Amino acid sequence: MLTRRKLAVSTAAFALAAGFTGAAYAQQKTVVEFWHGLPQPLGGQLEQVVKGFNDSQDKVQVNPTFKGSYPETMQAAIAAFRAGNAPHVVQMFEVGTATMLSAGPAIKPVHQLMSETGSGFDAAAYIPAVRGYYSSKDGKMMALPFNSSTTITFYNKDAFQKAGLDPNKPPATWPEVADAARKLKAAGVTCPMTFSWPTWTQFEQVGALHDKPFASEANGFGGLNATLKINDPFFVKHLQTLIDLQKEGALRYGGRDNAADSLFPSGECAMIQASSGLRGRIIKEAKFSWSAAPLPYWPDAIASPKNSIIGGAAFWVMTSPKRTADEYKAVAAFFSYLARPEVDAKWHMDTGYVPVTLQGFELAKKEGFYEKNPGAEVPAEQLTRTATTENTMGLRLGNLPEIRNIIQEEMEKAFQGQQTAQQALDNAVKRGDTVLRNFERANKN
Repeated sequence: MLTRRKLAVSTAAFALAAGFTGAAYAQQKTVVEFWHGLPQPLGGQLEQVVKGFNDSQDKVQVNPTFKGSYPETMQAAIAAFRAGNAPHVVQMFEVGTATMLSAGPAIKPVHQLMSETGSGFDAAAYIPAVRGYYSSKDGKMMALPFNSSTTITFYNKDAFQKAGLDPNKPPATWPEVADAARKLKAAGVTCPMTFSWPTWTQFEQVGALHDKPFASEANGFGGLNATLKINDPFFVKHLQTLIDLQKEGALRYGGRDNAADSLFPSGECAMIQASSGLRGRIIKEAKFSWSAAPLPYWPDAIASPKNSIIGGAAFWVMTSPKRTADEYKAVAAFFSYLARPEVDAKWHMDTGYVPVTLQGFELAKKEGFYEKNPGAEVPAEQLTRTATTENTMGLRLGNLPEIRNIIQEEMEKAFQGQQTAQQALDNAVKRGDTVLRNFERANKN
């Protein structure tokens, strides 16, 4: 007869055994540490993607950890590698690509990871502009693209209508942009237009659209000996146009990096050239009718614009002295999941980042996403409208964040009337080339 005491003992023993079994099961899972730099709410959406992978199988557990801003995440990853405990995967912003490629044994290229683990991986499945940015000279993928973006124009349709502009026909060229900005000002709009990420939107993207080099050596893809080319007459003319519009009150310089982002969803500025990733914030905050349009171009410089280049970030595989083959297989399984068109399409539709795979883009089309969300197709179409050239693949320059800051500093002095557009860009080239030479010396071997 099973007494109450024996029953309690038996129950406790069963529970203990079950606990050990559960613990053993948990231990069977290969753990992948994943560091990222996306704050909320995007960080939460990224964690949902990771949860989707964790729930889809029972062999791998990916642990996402927010490590601060992109630069902070990069510094944390570097420090961890030096200490011998780097994460398996780190999210790195696009301007850190040259730094990661120069990290040598600190990284394991994605093409190598997928080959060594026997994982199916098709680099050609990715949008060319995205694939090219994260590929080596011989076209091999070095990192896994994920949250990619590009620059587009967002505009306030209500403000356009009040100014007598067609809200369904946004300006397509820079002369048209200038004309629209002046009409908006005349209609009483205090901030007709602005832009965020000044170097990215006004030099890197403008150069790509017009097939003009931002730097020599194929924008740095050809070697570490690249030099800046932004004091070319084309860029000087463009900066002078911005200066003139600012003097007229038709443009507002909104500050460095993404400081200007808030000026559009708040309704303060009627047009903004910004990351396509701003779309999610606009949807949540804007109290007016708005839409999106491709970036404008200079018709006297090119008959039709080329593709824009990407921003955002990619996932890099890091090495560690104690890393096992099973751990690399686990990372490969995670990456295979992220590369699925349905995962790519959902992330794109949920966040405003561009689809990084061609099938992801097509899947979003089939689901009617662009019909329900006019303008959401602009970033992907802008990235895919032409074949990439050496001037439209992106930038592969060392210490690019520092170079961006230098260009912003010189732009600000020009906006403040302290120097001409030519002087600003001459100074930016001189200072930027010093940064490039320092990087070249540090990484020449």
